[in-house]
Amino acid sequence: MSTFNLEIVTPTRILEEGDVSYVRCPGIDGSFGVMAGHREAVIGLDIGEIKVTQGGQDFFYATSGGFAEITNEKVQLLVETVEKSSEIDSNRAKESMQRTKDRITANPDVDMDRAEIALLRAVNRLRVSNR
Repeated sequence: MSTFNLEIVTPTRILEEGDVSYVRCPGIDGSFGVMAGHREAVIGLDIGEIKVTQGGQDFFYATSGGFAEITNEKVQLLVETVEKSSEIDSNRAKESMQRTKDRITANPDVDMDRAEIALLRAVNRLRVSNR
């Protein structure tokens, strides 16, 4: 099976994932997959799960959005945050989700857009932690 190089870049770290055969990303218009030979593109990413297939094994990551840059040489995911499913503390994600819910119900003047994004991130981290 053909492979391509995958690099995941955040403001604080770079994950060199090496040669992978497939990556599925949460695009702002829905999920999309990339395999070797994919057409070049820049695609906006949303909060969601990244699935990477490497050596016949699947790996999962939680992200809070960014961009995917697909070229002939490699795929770069330029994201705000990324966490491997094995690195996510599910208790911390549950607590974050509960704090956000409590903030919404306790304060009618809360910034709902910001609270909704925080809730989506917490739910996503919790879902990916179970992979």
